[in-house]
Amino acid sequence: MELLLKQNIEHLGRIGDVVKVKPGYARNYLLPRGLAVMVTKSNVAEIERARALALAEEQKRVASLQDLATKLAEASVTIEGRANAEGHLFGSVTNSNVAAALRDKGFAVEDKQVRLENPLKEIGVYDVLVHLHADVEAKVKVWVVQQKVQ
Repeated sequence: MELLLKQNIEHLGRIGDVVKVKPGYARNYLLPRGLAVMVTKSNVAEIERARALALAEEQKRVASLQDLATKLAEASVTIEGRANAEGHLFGSVTNSNVAAALRDKGFAVEDKQVRLENPLKEIGVYDVLVHLHADVEAKVKVWVVQQKVQ
């Protein structure tokens, strides 16, 4: 059964794509939820208008994320941790620690956007990748320092 998608559906297609799906998937999931419609001339024209609006909206969103990426590239965060004399942390600094430090500085960043290959386990300066969008990434300088003794 051929349908015209009204929304982006992961692993199936994007707005305006004509997809071939099994009749049960169309009847029980896509059509009742309003995610797709039958392929007709009027539906194609309506979806094309929606696609143009969605594209313009996406371009605005990417532009704002690029502004955020330039601000992030200029920023640096300091995270304190307890460490031994050689500089090895007793715990580790994870992506959620880095995201929390960025949020404290006023950046709207989620934990899953911070990309660390491995948790940071030593005192030092690191460049951490923040993935904002498929096309937008920024590197943030993270300073891991010894926690001050109180």
